[in-house]
Amino acid sequence: MTVKVLYTAHAVAKGGRNGHAESRDGVVKVDLSVPKEMGGPGKPGTTTPEDLFAAGYAACFGGAVDLLAGKMQLKPSSVEIEVAVGIGSDDTGFGLKADITARIGGLEQADADKLVAAAHQFCPYSKATRGNIDVGLKVVVV
Repeated sequence: MTVKVLYTAHAVAKGGRNGHAESRDGVVKVDLSVPKEMGGPGKPGTTTPEDLFAAGYAACFGGAVDLLAGKMQLKPSSVEIEVAVGIGSDDTGFGLKADITARIGGLEQADADKLVAAAHQFCPYSKATRGNIDVGLKVVVV
């Protein structure tokens, strides 16, 4: 599959999981620390690659929901996407899993389910993870 690139993000990380990551334009600047749950120092005021991945996935998935709602002629009153990204051991060393909770307002459950399922097929993050990590999907009508 060929991707016609419309935008490219650039970031640099130094020091691995106990270092610093920054976007080329300087908008994103984060210090990193291995969480205590993984045997690291868990320094206050730091983040993890999993936090960054969860935030990106949530934003991208929300964008997919918004775009497809218009195409499907649905008008949700609110859309909130929460993504939990976990890291742990697997057969090859370490692996990830993600759980998506979509809170959709102003729609019936069946329409919200259809919208979120379509977004899961459309979202580039969902495409990238499909078949690579376990992704759970929950739809809550609020």
